[in-house]
Amino acid sequence: MNTKYIFVTGGVVSGLGKGITAASLGRLLKNRGYKVTIQKFDPYINVDPGTMNPYEHGEVFVTNDGAETDLDLGHYERFINENLTKNSSITMGKIYSEVIEKERKGEYLGKTVQVIPHITNQIKEKIYGFENTDTDIVISEIGGTVGDIEGLSIIEAIRQVGLEKNPEDVCFIHVTLLPYIFGSNEIKSKPTQHSVKELQSYGIKPDILVCRTEQDIPENIREKLALFCNVRKTSVIQNKTADCLYAVPLMLEKEGLAREVCNHLRLDRYVPENSKWEAMIEKIRKIDKTNKVRIAIVGKYIKLEDSYISVIESVKHAGFANDIETEIELIDSEKITKDTKKELLKNFQGIIVPGGFGSRGIEGKIEAIKYARENKIPFLGICLGMQMAVVEYARNVLKISDANSAEFNENTDTQVIHIMEDQKGIDKKGGTMRLGAYPCIVKEGTLAKKVYKTNQISERHRHRFEYNNIYKEKLEKEGLICSGNSPDGKLVEIVEIPQEKHPYFIAVQFHPEFKSRPDAPAPLFVGLVKAAKEKICI
Repeated sequence: MNTKYIFVTGGVVSGLGKGITAASLGRLLKNRGYKVTIQKFDPYINVDPGTMNPYEHGEVFVTNDGAETDLDLGHYERFINENLTKNSSITMGKIYSEVIEKERKGEYLGKTVQVIPHITNQIKEKIYGFENTDTDIVISEIGGTVGDIEGLSIIEAIRQVGLEKNPEDVCFIHVTLLPYIFGSNEIKSKPTQHSVKELQSYGIKPDILVCRTEQDIPENIREKLALFCNVRKTSVIQNKTADCLYAVPLMLEKEGLAREVCNHLRLDRYVPENSKWEAMIEKIRKIDKTNKVRIAIVGKYIKLEDSYISVIESVKHAGFANDIETEIELIDSEKITKDTKKELLKNFQGIIVPGGFGSRGIEGKIEAIKYARENKIPFLGICLGMQMAVVEYARNVLKISDANSAEFNENTDTQVIHIMEDQKGIDKKGGTMRLGAYPCIVKEGTLAKKVYKTNQISERHRHRFEYNNIYKEKLEKEGLICSGNSPDGKLVEIVEIPQEKHPYFIAVQFHPEFKSRPDAPAPLFVGLVKAAKEKICI
């Protein structure tokens, strides 16, 4: 079978759910037995999102191979349950960098380097990169909205793909908005018509329209869209807001999205095997909504929920596994002080301190950790949260008042978190981080072993600073156990307080949220929600 290509573009406004549409379609095609991969093209000039403030584009999602990517890759992985790579995240910054590097090396033989063909060819190289692999279908989501000036070269590249490949091997899906006017009680199709007209002006005729709407689409509107947008009526797909994010694939299945794609691409595996996904959604819907555990995420980027989207979804996954509703609240760490922490945190059965960079809000995170430790509130620290847990323990249990991380105070004599000697020179030249999946050996007889049920794990990292082993003996003697280490024993990956002293206090150097799936939740989150559930049942 020839490799099939599906391109998902967006129109009218951003934030319509192109990523969820692409991820849902990937799940439906995978359920038909196809090997599916998904990639994201972002039009911005940053080489990757790694240096962006989370308020710009939400969290930075890290793949197994260490790529810092757009958060949509998290959605893709959670829906299709495939580990993606750096090849699934492409920005225009990366494309331009590669083209300029080729030009500097003389690979263009002195030619004038232009957007067409050199930039567009580089984009197509990324699209065609999955050929001659075991991938059957490549779904490419195009970031931004049609008409954005920075995304025009991507649109031109996918137009060329449509010409270079057989018509039955390429499918264009356009995600658009059908606004509802309450005053006149009607859905308006004109914004979608204009968006499709814009796309057609660049030489692309959409094969399928996925229409975001809060109301059912009347037949006359479907007919109008089909007529004026030059698509079949059956290819006008309704996409309403679902009661559960993970129910979207089944909703789009019912609406006929996968059917239309299969018809257009002439795919012969027509009948899906959705039973496992259906059983999962049925289980989720049966959870008693009146019985809830409240989980606080104490962070510093709380104005944009997408800054912690993988952590939030991981808590939800853990709720599914524990058959309990999870109520999640983002708490601004800058507002937490010695005097305010009790009032802000007293109504939660679990506390998470997630990752982050920079000194803002750090003391609030430390106070939140202290509150969780002293009041025996189930606690999970992630990356920076683990580092601050070590700092908090050193300050308040070991009574080392100036204990800190080298990230925030290079001059302190007590750097319980530091940069390892062999990284110091590199770090000052621009920074080197531990990125991607690394193995960890889990110590017998610990909470970590109880949670993971195995002696060796692999989790994804994104950090520069490490636990300082000079303080390991003192911290362990006072009850903060190192329960997970790198295979060579040099790097501490997990710290915890034994369960006889605290119901659930564990903190990790890595990011377990990046590997959590709705049907295979991350063990550390499952353990946190389980401990929180037991707390409300006391």
